[in-house]
Amino acid sequence: MIDVATTWQQACTALAGDDYDTAFSVLEGALHEADRPQKARLSLYLASVQALYGDPATTEVGLALRDARTADPAIRSDPLYVSLSAELDARLRGPDAAPPPPEVREAAEPLARYHALAALSIAGHPAEALEIHLPLTELPPHLRWRLRSWQADAEESLGHPAEARHLYAEAAHHASGLNRAVMLQEGAALELQLGDTEAALSLLEQARPLYGRLGAEEEGLNLATWHYLRAQALLQAGKPDDALTSIREADRLERQHGDPSYGVALVWGQVLTHLGRHDEALAQFTRALDLAGDGDRPFAQHELGVALLDLDRPLEAREHLEAALADPDYPYRPEVLADLAECDYRLGRLQEAQLAAEQALAQGAVIPASMVLGNVALEYYHLDEALDHFERVVREAAQGSRDWVMGHQMAADVMAQQGFRDPAAAYAHAQQALEFTPESDDWRGTLEDHLRKAGALLGQGGGRTLN
Repeated sequence: MIDVATTWQQACTALAGDDYDTAFSVLEGALHEADRPQKARLSLYLASVQALYGDPATTEVGLALRDARTADPAIRSDPLYVSLSAELDARLRGPDAAPPPPEVREAAEPLARYHALAALSIAGHPAEALEIHLPLTELPPHLRWRLRSWQADAEESLGHPAEARHLYAEAAHHASGLNRAVMLQEGAALELQLGDTEAALSLLEQARPLYGRLGAEEEGLNLATWHYLRAQALLQAGKPDDALTSIREADRLERQHGDPSYGVALVWGQVLTHLGRHDEALAQFTRALDLAGDGDRPFAQHELGVALLDLDRPLEAREHLEAALADPDYPYRPEVLADLAECDYRLGRLQEAQLAAEQALAQGAVIPASMVLGNVALEYYHLDEALDHFERVVREAAQGSRDWVMGHQMAADVMAQQGFRDPAAAYAHAQQALEFTPESDDWRGTLEDHLRKAGALLGQGGGRTLN
């Protein structure tokens, strides 16, 4: 005689150790000996385990649910059956799927509530998913980290990064092996979005030792993601050469264990841009556009447009930038406007450039819009106005960044054209720019000349005294 509860407990014990083969063996062995009502319930448990594989297992989940209702038609009203069916529907139809009914979201069985939460998350209802009351201790160990992962994803979707950060950390704590590595990487990806490079690198360092020998495709692809995230973190940390090594390894692992991805090509292009290898960057951004899905295309179009601008090809750049701007959901539309203003400026369309840059500035793209407005003001020889724009760039840009250096360079140059009315400020701008301007840069000699002239005026007692 089969005891269904004991069988499920044995399967959960195996799953807690990531021993899926034993879990399936226990459930399938019991199914052969069970009577029809027991077979129905065991089939639901089998569907629950199959559902852990996500989208690739929709056929297997569907078959297990069919076996359950064939063994006992009354099982259709069971909350676990209803929630598993809702999760399957969500995977197959996305936001068009029927959400699990309220009574299932409040079912006595925690496993039913778990799959209801998953169904709501998959179908794009994060707020409703988070409303389901499901204490961690009510679930078997193999679902605890998964619950926190679903909840973290929901909080992230709702724009609550602090809550998501905490939940990913909890998920990693309750997971082990490769699953723990994946949760640490999810946390690292979030830290990168929040701009905390140090935290991202720390999480990635914790994840790396959890990978063993690359025998499994899943492990190889997750390690590719690890290198992809590390490349982004290293790029943010100002280490583009190390980032290039990581992104190349990410590409190698993807090709070995799967297919090349849009994300890796895009980051590879960004790394090459930082290294000044613009022709190679353009090739990677073009590849990223070829690989991009509909939701990713505007990101690739934007990067491709900027890469063409870097190569001083503004007409071609406009085509891609306008394509990115045409997507109303693209989150960086103000920056695209600023880049389009840069295109117009380079094409000599000063009025159009000023109008687009003013719109971009009003919408929050302060740094790139201010650079264009400063350059347009210089064309009209409105030096005071140009200086205001370049000093705004210096205030807003990160120290040592490309825009920050350029802002100091342009501010020093404008002050020189004004006749060094404020030699102390001119000296400070030239000095800060020189610190980050390579010997080979054409700006080097100009800045040294500005520094020398401003210093001479200061030596004569002109301007304010430097601290």
